[in-house]
Amino acid sequence: MDKILENPYVAGIRSHVEQLGPIPQPVLGAFAGVGALWLAYKLFSYLQLVLSAFVFSGHSLRKYGRVGSWAVVTGASDGLGKEYASQLAAKGFNLVLVSRTKSKLESLAKELQEKYHGKDLKIKIHAMDFAKDDDADYEKLAEVVRGLDVAILINNVGQSHSMPVSFLETPKDELQNIVTINCLGTLKVTQIVAPILKQRKHGLILTMGSFGGWTPTPYLATYSGSKAFLQQWSNALSSELADDHVDVYLVLSHLVTTAMSKVRRPSLLIPNARNFVKAALGKVGLGGYQTAPNTYTPWWSHSFMLWLIENIPGVNSPVTIWYNKKMHLDIRRRALRKQAREAKKQ
Repeated sequence: MDKILENPYVAGIRSHVEQLGPIPQPVLGAFAGVGALWLAYKLFSYLQLVLSAFVFSGHSLRKYGRVGSWAVVTGASDGLGKEYASQLAAKGFNLVLVSRTKSKLESLAKELQEKYHGKDLKIKIHAMDFAKDDDADYEKLAEVVRGLDVAILINNVGQSHSMPVSFLETPKDELQNIVTINCLGTLKVTQIVAPILKQRKHGLILTMGSFGGWTPTPYLATYSGSKAFLQQWSNALSSELADDHVDVYLVLSHLVTTAMSKVRRPSLLIPNARNFVKAALGKVGLGGYQTAPNTYTPWWSHSFMLWLIENIPGVNSPVTIWYNKKMHLDIRRRALRKQAREAKKQ
């Protein structure tokens, strides 16, 4: 009776297995060995994740420069850039602050010099609009840093979409600005500063990456592509400068409470700028559990999210991309409803 009711597909498989006969013990042992190695690798990776998140500290910034050496920070007047500037000043680095609005840079410079007046803090500012891609701005920046003992470059300048939007509906100026600021701006600043680091035979370049570039992100397609470009470029540059003892890392971040993210309240998955930057400067180089080399995810909940995605569905899996699409479509709908409400009030 069982044979009559058996599924024909299952019966076919059973027949093939019976024809193969028993699997030799050496083959079973080989399969068991491969499985054990795979499991050991995953456990070791998870152990690295836990230790990096809660136990280990990254490279000391003193490895890259003595007290009184300089750090260049782009996108310095707000958000993460402002916090990088403040925390680097607290650690004894002089600052070159680069951003679009001169008044904000002057205000930040005054604030930091008052806060750290006992550290003999020196600050130079350079106001430039990265979206204009003006060669004269980069020439002036080269003049500002010429002769300085620059130890650290923070490539923080960046722009995202005003809200999630399909690629075909992306305004042309927004598309142009994202690629010009995120990609060309970062590359051109690095071409100015990196030769100083190479000449002094030690230094650090940190470039702000994003989960949006680490995994394909529908409805942020241009931003996602620009950050993916930076990830590949940063990995390649890291190899090129390794022989000159210049460390190059991409800093991966999910959401942080900044003007760019438009998130105001911190939560388990969303740190504020101060805590994120503290982790970023304290965890330099701790990314051995990640698939991408020369990359680290400093905030602990972001790192656990990354590990789970990399090891279960996969960064480029249809499931991950589908979820990203669904999430950003929901964000877009809420943003459009908010726009409509505000329009009615006017």
